[in-house]
Amino acid sequence: MLAGVCVGTNDLERAGAFYDEVLATVGFERQVTVPREIGYGRPGGPNEFWVLLPFDGKPASVGNGVQVMFATEDEEGVRAFYEAVTRLGGEDEGAPGPRDYSEGYYGAYCRDLDGNKLHVFRR
Repeated sequence: MLAGVCVGTNDLERAGAFYDEVLATVGFERQVTVPREIGYGRPGGPNEFWVLLPFDGKPASVGNGVQVMFATEDEEGVRAFYEAVTRLGGEDEGAPGPRDYSEGYYGAYCRDLDGNKLHVFRR
């Protein structure tokens, strides 16, 4: 059972402001803030997504081939997530739209302020 996902950042305050707004589009809210990490989850639920300063003290870096995936209920949710990311300074990696992975699939790809790849799709 997967309990959650962590991504690294080099600026926790900046990443927190970014993810507060972006994750609100998929129903997550900030639930924990401690000196080296911030936890997000659905209201009343467990923290499932964490952004943190690396514990080894070295700079955060991205994993090649790694992406964090978020599901939303409709195409508007996909667009809202993607638009929040790009408006707040994240990068486009594939605008919202249908994909030929499977029939009816609709999603978008983007990167956060530290270069972590994010994927949002309609469930």
